[in-house]
Amino acid sequence: METATDVTRMRLVGGNLALDFVNSRSGPAGGAPDDDALTSYADVVAWGRYVGNLSEAEAAALRRLARDDPDGAEAAFRHCLQVRECLDDVFREIAQGRRPSRRALAELRDHERDALGSAELEPGEAGPYGWSWRRDRSLLRPMRPVVHAAVTLLTAGPLDRIKGCGTCRFLFLDESRNRSRRWCSMEDCGTAEKIRRYVARRAGRA
Repeated sequence: METATDVTRMRLVGGNLALDFVNSRSGPAGGAPDDDALTSYADVVAWGRYVGNLSEAEAAALRRLARDDPDGAEAAFRHCLQVRECLDDVFREIAQGRRPSRRALAELRDHERDALGSAELEPGEAGPYGWSWRRDRSLLRPMRPVVHAAVTLLTAGPLDRIKGCGTCRFLFLDESRNRSRRWCSMEDCGTAEKIRRYVARRAGRA
């Protein structure tokens, strides 16, 4: 069983669990991914812990299960990558103002059916009931809330606030008041773009 890489190097800027999972691959805007934070099942578990998707007890139980069943863990890891590809297909199309393919939507529906088949309805802290996977002991446990977050975003929106960063391939929910956000993070991509423009202007004057 492989050990986890440092998934805390990931920037959580998506504003939604499903978008943050899509953003576990990075790269230039409009280009192919050139870096992946998830290289093993151990990384998926570490990511789930990092984003608060798993408790430490759940993560420890999954690590033990993966050690006992390495073939199952590898199959689960491949499934997680398939889920990520599906979510990427769906939400990248929406970010570009297009409709996702029927194939991608059907695949997401099937993932949601599997997720809810392992869920239980439990009361939340504030009263309303919600889906819970606390008793799910399968290796696919980390994906259940991710898939459900994706379907909730897709069916309840706001779809018109899903955008792609102007500098990198990250997706995010634009929660700014005037919907003017252009970068996944002003501290990273926003600053880099401003520096690039400043250097270009200086070079033009020279």
